[in-house]
Amino acid sequence: MNKAFVRESDGDDDEELLSPSLKLPAGTRNYISPAGHQRQKDELEHLVKRERPHVVEVVAWAASNGDRSENGDYIYGKRRLREIDRRIRFLTKRLENAEVVDPLRQGDNDQIFFGARVTVADADGVENTYTIVGVDEMDVASGRISWISPLARALIKARAGDSVRFQSPLGVRELDIIEVVYETIT
Repeated sequence: MNKAFVRESDGDDDEELLSPSLKLPAGTRNYISPAGHQRQKDELEHLVKRERPHVVEVVAWAASNGDRSENGDYIYGKRRLREIDRRIRFLTKRLENAEVVDPLRQGDNDQIFFGARVTVADADGVENTYTIVGVDEMDVASGRISWISPLARALIKARAGDSVRFQSPLGVRELDIIEVVYETIT
């Protein structure tokens, strides 16, 4: 079939391409820290004002060279343009639904909410520290867990000194909350 008649994705399925850990629960806001919100805005601005115009230039130049069927610059440029447009749509939707939450507004609160840095200990006394962040900011290796993760959901509304139980991939676990701190998320 001629490629002119093959329908490309219009981007409505962008959310379906995400890994389950990045999908927001239906009807919820996209909670995000001020720093995470700024990073997304900066990335969107970079894509719209710098990267996309550059790729459009390359594609226009490649198209002017004639036969497009074997023109690598044209083919890969068009593919990159689709990737950029998909990312722009994704970031635009995320920013439209974003609710910026500043952890510093919690003050001396010992109850756990979005933005808290929580130190916990397991049954063996091993301590770990986690910061509850937005879906787009999570980085498990750095101890940043999404507010929709099972651990964060168990921790939310608990206080220092409480114990929480949650379902982990290894089964039900119990953790003791040692400390709750609110600070700027970078």
